[in-house]
Amino acid sequence: MPMLKGKSRKTISTNIKEFHGGKTFKATKAKFGKAKADKQAVAAALSTARRSRGKTAAKKKAAKKSAQAR
Repeated sequence: MPMLKGKSRKTISTNIKEFHGGKTFKATKAKFGKAKADKQAVAAALSTARRSRGKTAAKKKAAKKSAQAR
């Protein structure tokens, strides 16, 4: 179940829909109920979106500067 990278609303929505079709969602739904499984799907999609942000310009500049100092 590879989730798409990106932070757009459409990407997050697609990731949530993809999560709903997987084994993890069905197992969570059976054990804890639909509400908790839905919350977990949203949390997983938002977590993927946060991780896909990448580095900001300031962080890139600082990383480049520290690499040159070595």
